[in-house]
Amino acid sequence: MERFGYLNPNRPSHDDHFDDILESAVKTYQLNFNLNTTGTLDPQTVSTMMMPRCGVPDIINGTTRMRSGYIFNQNNYFHVKYAFFPGQPKWPKGKKVLKYEFGEGTREDVKDPLGRAASTWQPYTPFTFEHFNVLDQSDIRVSFKSRAHGDGKPFDGPGGILAHAFSPTDGRLHFDADENWAVGAVPDAFDMQTVALHELGHILGLQHSSVQDAIMWPTLFAGKTKGLNDDDIQGIKALYAGY
Repeated sequence: MERFGYLNPNRPSHDDHFDDILESAVKTYQLNFNLNTTGTLDPQTVSTMMMPRCGVPDIINGTTRMRSGYIFNQNNYFHVKYAFFPGQPKWPKGKKVLKYEFGEGTREDVKDPLGRAASTWQPYTPFTFEHFNVLDQSDIRVSFKSRAHGDGKPFDGPGGILAHAFSPTDGRLHFDADENWAVGAVPDAFDMQTVALHELGHILGLQHSSVQDAIMWPTLFAGKTKGLNDDDIQGIKALYAGY
């Protein structure tokens, strides 16, 4: 709960006491993940919390943005929309190319999936994505890391945090090297293209969405692939409108 922004890590410890602050945090989590807002750690909530997921917090600076907007469909039902990082950071206007490169020791079989993920976003952005051969001159820097790796956001071994990235214009995208990675829907493995598609969404400026079919939904089942949803497309278009 602290790692993903639902609790202040500096709050006084109450040991195992389930206080009002923790209950409120659980309710916020349940709201974000479309669960019954009981405020208790019921089996469905615990099961969702245990799913492999992206390491980017759902709440930043105390504000949840997963349910930041609403639209009407033809039947006048509310649907949750995309969300942005606080302050809506994005790549500068006038920038036409986002160059990506791979860090030393990056596994070869991620390169094509990363390229395909970039190509999937490209039609909906003002940018062309290009593979560049100079790491420190690239906009997006992709690498595989294990445990603590110097960015203050350590990985946790198999089955927990799959990857993380940073908001514009940081450009770092880290996969957890300890996960079982694959190309495509392989049982008990995580599809690199799907995870790259999600993390590139962060690098472009999208935060997590409460739309479960969106690529920006925070969790991912092993053995599954996923593409862009209309929520993702409308979000990136809204962020870069006028470019």
